[in-house]
Amino acid sequence: MPPTLASLVQHSALNLTVHAGEDRLRTPVRWVHASELADPVPYMEGGELLLITATTLDAADPEAMRRYVRRLTGAGVAGLGFAIGVNYEEIPEALVTAAREAGLPLLGVPRRTPFLAISKAVSAALAADQYRAVTAGFEAQRELTRAALADGPTALLARLGAHVDGWAALYDASGAVVAVAPEWAARRAARLTDEVRRLRERPAPASAVVAAGADGDLADPDATDAGDTTDTADVTDRVELQSLGTGRRVRGALAVGTGAALGTAERYAVHSAIALLTLTTERSRALQSAEQRLGAAVLRMLLAGQPDHARAVAGDLYGELLDAPFRLLIAEAAAGRAAADSADHPLHVLAEVLEAAAARAGESVLAVPDGDERLAVLAVDGGSVATTCAAYARRESEEAGVVIGLSAPTGPMATAGAYKQAEQALSVARRRGRALVEHEELAAGSILPLLADDAVRAFADGMLRALREHDAKGRGDLVASLHAWLSRHGQWDAAAADLGVHRHTLRYRMRRVEEILGRSLDDPDVRMELWLALKTTGPGGVEH
Repeated sequence: MPPTLASLVQHSALNLTVHAGEDRLRTPVRWVHASELADPVPYMEGGELLLITATTLDAADPEAMRRYVRRLTGAGVAGLGFAIGVNYEEIPEALVTAAREAGLPLLGVPRRTPFLAISKAVSAALAADQYRAVTAGFEAQRELTRAALADGPTALLARLGAHVDGWAALYDASGAVVAVAPEWAARRAARLTDEVRRLRERPAPASAVVAAGADGDLADPDATDAGDTTDTADVTDRVELQSLGTGRRVRGALAVGTGAALGTAERYAVHSAIALLTLTTERSRALQSAEQRLGAAVLRMLLAGQPDHARAVAGDLYGELLDAPFRLLIAEAAAGRAAADSADHPLHVLAEVLEAAAARAGESVLAVPDGDERLAVLAVDGGSVATTCAAYARRESEEAGVVIGLSAPTGPMATAGAYKQAEQALSVARRRGRALVEHEELAAGSILPLLADDAVRAFADGMLRALREHDAKGRGDLVASLHAWLSRHGQWDAAAADLGVHRHTLRYRMRRVEEILGRSLDDPDVRMELWLALKTTGPGGVEH
């Protein structure tokens, strides 16, 4: 611990006496400063023990001493040491009263104790405290390294939490909790997901300090007090968030929750944990590039209809993925996003999110660039990666960060078909402005929404324009009659009944339709095109 006023009073060589502020002697002393200025506050930082002989002060003036002491307490001075027997034989009662009223510790310094001796005592204590902190930090580093090598990140977090007398959590690039220790802190760690995501948006290395209660509310970290670490509603943690990863890309984050600000030894331990966790989460670029080349080769073989060769090349890295039904997804960055070589590019972030999900679930995933602006992914059907992809797309849809097309479940022999399905779903997602479209939606739904673009609407308007112009002049109701007739599959009696006209009237109207359009209603292609035009614009010309 750093030196305190109490430890100085107990120092046998100093012979200091206490005259005020007896209940505040446990205040830490950051430094010792001697000044005879009437107002030394501009030259102080707070936490100092100020030593004076009162050469320039009227220490017997009660009002002057009240003003002087108020200035000192406002500046955060730890205590005031007064030289006895230099300018005053005793500490003036005005100064003692002012110090007691303000709660400022006031120490008497005997004539035989030089101020230099007090400075040396504090300096030696600070050096000893720093040495203890460094020694404890190195020991913590050794313990954390042994834990990381023997049992992985979870064991490292457990040792770190014990060392800082709090808790620690590891997050992946998406902000999801990977591991937390002790277990009771899991809920607290989960509530910081949004804070971790905001940290990810900043260039690495990045850090933040928040204060979070057990109820999940964020507060001012400077207002955090030391306290119990049990999960009760009135507990507030001071949480430090640190990014993990080299370069500008954030690969994950470390959260450390404590009841008070970290000391020197605890900070050494946190810095050691950051370095060790970065090593475990940051794969070398050469290894990542090699895996991507291997994954791209496996995908090419699957698309070429060579699943046996693909299995042989995949080996243990992707082998299990090819033994179960999988889905193929193709992702593109939405228009206006970051450049393809940017660390913040949505496809880079998506790949890291899916790889992290696979690592947590123990699944295999193949994620490789598909050209310059696409990402192709093979993921186990119904697995954690596919679920994470859907959740990520829903969360990012507001910002339109990515556009994803997802195939139906498939196997190695049908990979080429799955790729086409994913491309078709991607095209629909792009047209509809959606973040994710699954191929099953296209097969199970109506074809009409697929035609809802400007080109189809222009075709439909052009095909029906002459009929609408005819009806607008009050010379008949050809569009409504055509709609009724087509909806009844060409049954004259049923369609005429729907319109409330004689069937001969309806026959006449259909002949007029053929004359105006110059096309035969006996042609099934013509009937199909007219029906789609009517469904696209509606009988009254209103788009569906």
